[in-house]
Amino acid sequence: MNPPPSMRLDKWLWVARFFKTRPLAQEAVMGGKVHLDGRRTKPGREIRPGMRLTIHKGELAWEIEVLALDRQRRPAAEAALLYREDEGSVARRQALLAHRRLERRSPAPTQRPNKKERRLIHRFKQGDG
Repeated sequence: MNPPPSMRLDKWLWVARFFKTRPLAQEAVMGGKVHLDGRRTKPGREIRPGMRLTIHKGELAWEIEVLALDRQRRPAAEAALLYREDEGSVARRQALLAHRRLERRSPAPTQRPNKKERRLIHRFKQGDG
């Protein structure tokens, strides 16, 4: 069975496993989280191999080039073959994930601030401090 010559953007995002469901993909596109060739687009926009997408999901961002289309959602290993990610995009995302891991490891405060420390915090936040 031959892959289609073009496909809806929201369906491709779902097939390529960027979103769990098509409605989530549609919502992201309508919310401006997905840009096609540097411009906002609509979920029904037809995409073809060679087009460039920028996808923002939370703090993470992907800059990819569409390599292929597929009719069905496949396992993640096969879905990764549908696109090629820019090396800069991979590096930024890996750095962000490493930073998140480091933040998670930092120890939580052992106790709540006392009255004096709370006053200092409030002064600092209000700009007097």
